[in-house]
Amino acid sequence: MFEHVIGQSEAQERLMQMVGVGRLPHAIMLCGPSGSGKLALAMDFAAQLLGRTQNDKAMLAKWEHPDLHFTYPTIKLSSMSSDHKPVSDDFAREWNQLIMSGLYFTMNEWLEQMGGENQQAIITAGESDDLLRKLSLKSSQGGYKVSIVWLPERMNIECANKILKLLEEPPSQTVFIMVCEEPDKLLETIRSRVQRIDIRKIDDADIQLALVERRGLTEDVAARVTRMVNGSWLKALETLNSDSENELFLDMFQSLMRLAYQRKVKDLKAWSERMASMGREKQKRFLEYFLRLIRENFMYNFQNSELCYMTQREEDFARNFARFVNEANILPISNLATTAIRDIGQNANAKIVFFDLALQMIVLLIQKN
Repeated sequence: MFEHVIGQSEAQERLMQMVGVGRLPHAIMLCGPSGSGKLALAMDFAAQLLGRTQNDKAMLAKWEHPDLHFTYPTIKLSSMSSDHKPVSDDFAREWNQLIMSGLYFTMNEWLEQMGGENQQAIITAGESDDLLRKLSLKSSQGGYKVSIVWLPERMNIECANKILKLLEEPPSQTVFIMVCEEPDKLLETIRSRVQRIDIRKIDDADIQLALVERRGLTEDVAARVTRMVNGSWLKALETLNSDSENELFLDMFQSLMRLAYQRKVKDLKAWSERMASMGREKQKRFLEYFLRLIRENFMYNFQNSELCYMTQREEDFARNFARFVNEANILPISNLATTAIRDIGQNANAKIVFFDLALQMIVLLIQKN
């Protein structure tokens, strides 16, 4: 029934119960962290509402049902006229390609699909006008019309006010399903007009089972990955897909720590130059990896395997390194990496940022409890 969803049986039951007792609200908002499966829930639920005939089901298999409407953040392409307000239909082909490849993805993946990695994606006022036009038409199949709004918190204020009017006076037989990660950024008047359902992180048992059944991992490997991803199927996919990058990041992390411990300033300068040669997004991913590994090494000192979320190779390094991460330096090291992430995000000189980080590690690694 919810074939694309990992776990979330409680949310599935609540959605279907609404239909079963005849109390389906005209607007539902699924709220929860990234990777919990909100969009997969929304789309499989929409398929339940629309898939009455074999013809309906055939169209839904390609996510191309005429009564299923998608709204999502978009960007302004250089090929668009200056007065054009981008709408979802401008990127319908790219959206369909992405959702056909899987219903768990990030905003960065969507930006890459649209060809605008460095832009800020929003939902424009033009989108609300377009949606009103579509929903004012009768259902082509004689049943529900379903409007899925992915990340409504990215609506600009003009769009939000127009969507509010749609929610106040919804077209006949229309169900809105909003998929939201930051509900506090929405107008309070919009939040008050939707039935909110909070989606929790995915249970570890469900992630581990999916890794075995859907990805073919052994029980041991699936258990190790599950401990690392903290209830996020997105993180599980990233872990499986980024092995080569993580191997590079571990090499860079090990090199930094060894050189800092040995106080090899000249070699640390060469290390920082190598880091600076990477793109800014990759630099930020390394720093996030750095943060995770520092925290994991700190936890490793408690000698509780259930608290350790590391790969085998990371854990092998931690056996000798973890003792250098302690209560005296865990916060300063974490703050150092957090500041570096901010500086890289603000286009600071990467050579200076990473060389400063490397030099400060010399001092921080010798701090003891």
